[in-house]
Amino acid sequence: METEDQLRALAKRRVEARMGLIMHLTMYVAVNAGLVAIWALTGAHYPWFLWPMLGWGMGIIGHVLAWFFGPDSIRGERAVDREVQRLHAQHR
Repeated sequence: METEDQLRALAKRRVEARMGLIMHLTMYVAVNAGLVAIWALTGAHYPWFLWPMLGWGMGIIGHVLAWFFGPDSIRGERAVDREVQRLHAQHR
């Protein structure tokens, strides 16, 4: 059983992780919108903005996966609980 302080710390980490992801997505959209605007205003034909968009997009995917499946996520916590149960069953 977790104490109130432990639950509060976990909740704080989860909120911070969610806010970090939201900020990352916001910056991604803002910066890439600016790059597309620069491309459109300069009349360039080659869509060079796709390269930073794709590279940064891979970072975004990694951030989403870490938020969704990381150790402090609900799924991560359930996986840890299952592993603890499995280990207890093996050592009985």
